[in-house]
Amino acid sequence: MKVTSHPAGEAGSFAFTAENEARAGQIIARYPEGRQASAVIALLDLAQRQNGNWLSAEAIEYVANKLDMAPIRVHEVVSFYTMFNQKPVGKHFIQVCRTTPCWLRGSDDLTGTCLSKLGTKLGETSDDGLFTVVEVECLGACANAPMVQINDLYYEDLTPERMAGIIDDLKDGKEIPLGSQTGRQGSSPNGAAAAGVAAVVEEALVVSEDDGAEAALAVADAAVADDGAEPAAEEAAAAGDDALPTDAAAEEGVAGADEPSGVDSGMVTADSPAEKDAAVDAPEVAADEDTAATAPRATDKEA
Repeated sequence: MKVTSHPAGEAGSFAFTAENEARAGQIIARYPEGRQASAVIALLDLAQRQNGNWLSAEAIEYVANKLDMAPIRVHEVVSFYTMFNQKPVGKHFIQVCRTTPCWLRGSDDLTGTCLSKLGTKLGETSDDGLFTVVEVECLGACANAPMVQINDLYYEDLTPERMAGIIDDLKDGKEIPLGSQTGRQGSSPNGAAAAGVAAVVEEALVVSEDDGAEAALAVADAAVADDGAEPAAEEAAAAGDDALPTDAAAEEGVAGADEPSGVDSGMVTADSPAEKDAAVDAPEVAADEDTAATAPRATDKEA
């Protein structure tokens, strides 16, 4: 249902392929009647992928017509989100993260390497049409900084030398390993420790499938012991034993409970004048208490 009146968009020759047309129909069907505008970002992404990773005015207005939206509203969405490209980009769209963790780890050097190797400026496309380099905000791989996103894929733990190598490999059509470029698994410790962690995890998973979780934990404890550290389970048990008092200490504590702790503790000793006075007055207090306990109470009538 229209909520505004507007001229139809000028879609020109752009149209979804049969496959994308079917996909667009599935996306629109997720939303109630009259709410099809909610599908605008998904359809723009679909159009951008079909159009060589950028959105022409015709593609934008085709989506507007598809969703019965005013063309200006769809242009507003495109201009707001940096994921949409409003001019052609290279086959390999390099997005260098420049937010604080990556910047501290040398993202400026990655950008400089890309631009000098390709002979371009930020936002420009190389003469061969293969590469466009831009800087973007956080891409969410901070633990593996610095990193870049090339099209939809992440490449992490980069150095200027490795970045140059990736560009060469892309030119040559070679396959490039995804994620960390140092060989570590996920965000595990770097270097030799990474290989060790990966090997232990892999072995523990295999053992777990065959012999259960306890056997897998034994593999992990053995690896820690081989590394010269105390296994976690034993360390926890040792800490627990140390935290508990020994029988001798407990007995000593009980035996000493009745002993006076002396003047330093703030308590009155047996030889102090105050305690002697208390001892002298005690019988009178006791007598008074006995008298009070045995004295008949006045009745209401007596009162």
